[in-house]
Order: sequence, then structure tokens, then C-alpha cells
Amino acid sequence: MPRMNVESFNLDHRTVAAPYVRMADVKELPGGDVLTKYDVRFTQPNVAHLEMPVVHSLEHSMAEASRDLADDVVDISPMGCQTGFYVLRSSAPDVPGTIELVAGTLAKVLEQTEVPAANEVQCGWGASHTLEGAKEAAAAMLAAKDTWEQVFAEGAGPTTDPDGPAAEVGR
Repeated sequence: MPRMNVESFNLDHRTVAAPYVRMADVKELPGGDVLTKYDVRFTQPNVAHLEMPVVHSLEHSMAEASRDLADDVVDISPMGCQTGFYVLRSSAPDVPGTIELVAGTLAKVLEQTEVPAANEVQCGWGASHTLEGAKEAAAAMLAAKDTWEQVFAEGAGPTTDPDGPAAEVGR
């Protein structure tokens, strides 16, 4: 397949073994700042997905909770395929630190009594939330934390670009 501009489009989704946390991309900005994007995959691509109210509630919950734990979180964005999230940090690559950040964030989600900003004033679709579903997905992800550094299925390799940033993770 031809090389694509979007990093995840170059990832063979058949070779990964979710759940995992994978460094997906690193960008050095003209001023010298570094942005690192992580693929935080909750479900196995093309096998399972998170329902939209769960994705929506996790997005709100993780966005708020992660910023209580780290000052370098720029964004937490859901994947359109509904299998996970991208975590964007304004710092050099740190997979172990990001794993701890994600684990701490999900632990805080489990403690929540409501989804942050799940209302018509602060959200564009305030009715589309499920705290219970977000907690179930967070608990399932946390239960598999020991596997998060193992990105690829046994015998499978990294992205189609053997020198890309994702090649450093999961080996």
C-alpha cells in the first residue's frame, strides 16, 4: 500500500494486540517544542469497539482527570473507529510515563460520580453519556495494564515504516 500522511493509516491494524499504549508520532515544532502522540487502544481493531456514549464519556472524563495528573497533556481525542484515544503530550517520548498517566487517569475515572461537563451548556450532545459504560471500559483497560507495552501480536511486526516512531515501541 502507498505510504500515507496519517501515521495510523500506515499501521497494519491486523498485527496489533489491544489493549496497549503505543507511541505513534513525535513532532518537533519550529520553536523547539516537542509534541508526542500516543495511541491508547482499548479494543481490538476490526473486532470490537466502544459504543459512542462510552467514547464520549471517556473523552470528557479522561480529558479532565489527566490534567489533574500532568501539565503536559495537550489533548485526549477519541478515534473515529471507536477503538481508543490519542493522547497528545507536549513533552519528549516517554512510554512508561504515559502508561502511568493513563493508568492514573483511568483510576480517577473509576472514582467519578458524574461525567464532567455532561450537560447542554458545556457539551454539544450532553445527553449522549454513560458514566457506567465509561467506568466499565476504564476497569477493563486497567485490568489489562500488564499487557499495555506489548503492542503487536506475537510474531507480528511494527508499522510498514520500520524506522518510524512506532517501530521503537512494542519490540
